[in-house]
Amino acid sequence: MKKPDIKEIDFSIYDVKDNVKYEYQTGKGLSKEVVLEISEQKNEPSWMRDFRLKALEIYQKMPMPTWGVDLSQLDIDSIIAYIRPSAKMQRSWDEVPEEIRRTFERLGIPEAERKALAGVGAQYDSEVVYHNIKESLTQQGVIFEDMDTAVKKYPDIIKEYFMTKNVTPYDHKFAALHAAIWSGGTFVYVPEGVKVEVPLQAYFRMNAPGSGQFEHTLIIADKGSEVHFIEGCSAPQYSVSNLHAGCVELFVNEGARIIYSTIENWSKNTYNLNTKRAIVEKDGIIEWISGSFGSHKTMLYPASILKGEGAKAEYTGVTFAAKGQHLDTGSKMIHLAPHTSSKVLAKSISKDGGISSYRGLLKIGPNAEGAKASVQCEGLMLDDISRSDTMPVIEIENDNVDIGHEAKVGRISDEQIFYLMSRGLSEDDARAMIVRGFVEPIAKALPLEYAVEMNRLIKLELEGAIG
Repeated sequence: MKKPDIKEIDFSIYDVKDNVKYEYQTGKGLSKEVVLEISEQKNEPSWMRDFRLKALEIYQKMPMPTWGVDLSQLDIDSIIAYIRPSAKMQRSWDEVPEEIRRTFERLGIPEAERKALAGVGAQYDSEVVYHNIKESLTQQGVIFEDMDTAVKKYPDIIKEYFMTKNVTPYDHKFAALHAAIWSGGTFVYVPEGVKVEVPLQAYFRMNAPGSGQFEHTLIIADKGSEVHFIEGCSAPQYSVSNLHAGCVELFVNEGARIIYSTIENWSKNTYNLNTKRAIVEKDGIIEWISGSFGSHKTMLYPASILKGEGAKAEYTGVTFAAKGQHLDTGSKMIHLAPHTSSKVLAKSISKDGGISSYRGLLKIGPNAEGAKASVQCEGLMLDDISRSDTMPVIEIENDNVDIGHEAKVGRISDEQIFYLMSRGLSEDDARAMIVRGFVEPIAKALPLEYAVEMNRLIKLELEGAIG
């Protein structure tokens, strides 16, 4: 198979600032009035409005995190919590306003849907503008809706699962903030025994300067079902701060499997403070595949709670931090039941003074008899001014377990560069080849089109073309 050529692609497709008309936006900051405005604009049921107001109270009482990245320059009072483009949600790209459709066409979303996806959701700032699924899946009982529609169409399911059993507003300040002002996102339900053989995707585009995006993703995979969900994110560069504080809740029932892949490429004026968590029942499997490339500051630690006997979790991730970036990422693996297993492979790259950190938790509970877990962290620094940290925490409350941990941090050596240059490569190509080899396990875990996307972003980062 001929390898995809990524040399001719530049960053302009991500950095286009659209001149889009907005029909409504709240004032800056977060207040009771703003929360009520959002709920009223969405014409929500009273239970969701009350849930938002309770979350706001929790948010106001919680302190800002003082660990991880420095958030002292993030001013919530300057962020626009909700901004709605002049576009109703459509199920045909032809019906999406031209200026918004062009953006998603440049990003390749409609083409990817035609070639390799079973369903797509596209969110532009605070609202979903496109959502569609193949009829064959609908006939099998698969539900794939934007979250705002799901609140009204499936109120009993959403009320039962939405930030009640998994992530809750009490978890941390930005979970509470999300609960108060969430907008958009996706709800997926896969019935018992149904295997969705082609991935579903949601793409989140943040266009307005000084705004926030707070989408909510809720996926329930019933007994013995399977689904692969792909999440893409991007935003153009501005001189003011943007905030992304989304939330992902996954429920993997007995014998089910969810693969959750993410390529995040937020602009380098964005604070990315995302929360992701999966609850895995007996013999269920969750696989996280994560590529974090953009943002000014990131705190992201997908969590897997292995609740049922024989539950399994894998996290495979790469983080690339360049000048002006501090990306604090990792995973949480929590073993609560016997014979559960988890595997973490985390790779980080830093250049031009960027800071890339792995922060992870591996917890073996007292009932996790026979659990197996391995954690492997590798950091690659491309110069003498960058930084790579690993901060793993391991808590073991059962003696009959098998645990492995390995951490390595290093630089590209002059000898490696010299060897490749002696074989005819330029210095830049030699450096890029080493980096691509370093992240190969993550690229192999992605579908081909998204592996190409990740390699493209790595190439742009190496050239300094992003931000």
